[in-house]
Amino acid sequence: MTDREIIDWPAWTDSPPGRYVLEWEQTQLDRVVSDVFGYHALQLGLPQLDALRENRMPCRGLVLDAASGASAPYTFPRGLGRAGNGLANGSRNGAAQGLPAGLSAPTGRSAVWCDLLDLPFEAQSVDLIVMPHTLEFTSDPHRLLREAERVLMPEGQLIILGFNSLSLWGARQSVGKMTGRPFVPAAVDLIAFTRLKDWIKLLGFDLERGRFGCYRPPLGSDQWLSRYGFMEAAGDRWWPIFGATYMIKAIKRVRGMRLVGPLKVKKPVLAAGLAPAATPNTRNHTQ
Repeated sequence: MTDREIIDWPAWTDSPPGRYVLEWEQTQLDRVVSDVFGYHALQLGLPQLDALRENRMPCRGLVLDAASGASAPYTFPRGLGRAGNGLANGSRNGAAQGLPAGLSAPTGRSAVWCDLLDLPFEAQSVDLIVMPHTLEFTSDPHRLLREAERVLMPEGQLIILGFNSLSLWGARQSVGKMTGRPFVPAAVDLIAFTRLKDWIKLLGFDLERGRFGCYRPPLGSDQWLSRYGFMEAAGDRWWPIFGATYMIKAIKRVRGMRLVGPLKVKKPVLAAGLAPAATPNTRNHTQ
């Protein structure tokens, strides 16, 4: 592969390591999103992966950003009029658009063009958000996470996929960026799994599930990748945190008031030897 193919996300996903990663991620997503229920679900970026394929929510959207490499090869459809979209009602910038001619969203999805750092959705209006490698292409990962927290409903779920910097793939990526030959496409440095856990906890999420995968070395051909197939089972058992990719599933928690039962009013305690002034003393009462 040339430098151009390595950096270009669509070309990389068609390469042997790209297909290897997407196959693992698609399998994990199909298993996880199938039991998430609600009304609205969003996939932010990476149209090469159908993250909501097994989800049964009635409103599922593919959100794309013209400035994000994770939206390639789709480009902003210049000349198209603004189209209404049920997910974007009450939006702040109202950037709901269709896809260009010759390209289409997966069956049952609506396409929304917007700035990922300023999502055009009302607060607490979405039940599920999937971000496949989206944080690695945005200029401000913290702000994108805050936007996801804003639009998610209480008890809404957030699923994040990314490359693990604490892996053989992460090591090769670090060396490749210094030499001008990165192995995986990313606009920013890879985000460690431990750092991402801290970020989502600060935003009020509870980590429900975390999983690593893709333990084969960072190789560029199907032949060499197949030779190291035995490392999948071994890695999952002996060094799980060093997988090339990870998936995090978190739930948005909203801390509120907790009922503790009726308030008990204590009767005043009188000093010893004193009686209430309004209580008559029957012994001293005269006829």
